[in-house]
Amino acid sequence: MLNLLSVVFGLGALTLLVPAFLPFLGWANWGIIPIAIIGLALGAMSSSNVGRNLNIVVIVIGVVRLMLGGGFF
Repeated sequence: MLNLLSVVFGLGALTLLVPAFLPFLGWANWGIIPIAIIGLALGAMSSSNVGRNLNIVVIVIGVVRLMLGGGFF
């Protein structure tokens, strides 16, 4: 059950991450990354690794996007 909830958080964060790649919407990653961290915590408590790995990918993509945009853009 925790893995399913983790996957839901991960897919939700991934859905929100796609528009954040547009110019001047990079600031949205500051809200998306904490959602993925919650999903990561739920995935770490479950027996499966799918949700945890999905959230790790979302976090890495969001952090790289923040670094490319200087933290804001």
